Amino acid sequence: AIFGAQASAVRACAMWGKNSANVTDTTAISVHGTNPQNLVEKILRSKIYNHAYWKEHCFGLTAESLVDKAMELDTVGGTFGGIREPSHFIQLTLKMLQIQPEKEIVLEFIKNEDYKYVRALGAFYLRLTGRPAEVFQYLEPLYNDYRKLRRRLASGEYCLVHVDELVDELLRDEYVFDLALPHLPKRHTLVASGLLTGPRRSALEEDLNELIAEEEAAEAAAKAEVAAKAEAAAAAAAAVSKARAK
Repeated sequence: AIFGAQASAVRACAMWGKNSANVTDTTAISVHGTNPQNLVEKILRSKIYNHAYWKEHCFGLTAESLVDKAMELDTVGGTFGGIREPSHFIQLTLKMLQIQPEKEIVLEFIKNEDYKYVRALGAFYLRLTGRPAEVFQYLEPLYNDYRKLRRRLASGEYCLVHVDELVDELLRDEYVFDLALPHLPKRHTLVASGLLTGPRRSALEEDLNELIAEEEAAEAAAKAEVAAKAEAAAAAAAAVSKARAK
């Protein structure tokens, strides 16, 4: 049993370091109490490590050069086909777990409005690694993004999904893109504990409030115009009566 424990410890340590293209960077910190790459199941990790895309395009990527590779994405998804081939999207996710880019870089991915797949990659990575409060804080605004994404299904076929639908999956589901997501408490629980403030406000609610305000302003202006015309008519009638009296 002792030797078994020692072997497990050796295997765990082997994932950290800079002696292999597949190990986690030594500057990376544990995520949810484990090596970041362990968030991807071992079988899938092995498939990614042996994939040509990983060997040819992910080797040597840094946090900065990863952006260029993310900009080339044209689909989201996990694995597909009979052999469950890992998508480029899930391979870049593993690369981010391996090099653990700074939080500011991840947030720039999420805030990127020009490249929707970069945004999706950043959102997925944050869902895997972020604290519950910051997951809600940075992903909920993406409910206002209705752009279409191509999604690679397990069958190998494609379907369309909107960014806001993907965000809803990330915040509600436990399994997305063939990865088990870390537990995420319900929003009301975080609000009750003071980690989040108030209910989520949607863009539709804000638009509705603006529309109501515009309608109320238009109604007030119409009433004021009617009152002004009535006052002018009364003044004109009074002038006519006065003229006749003379």
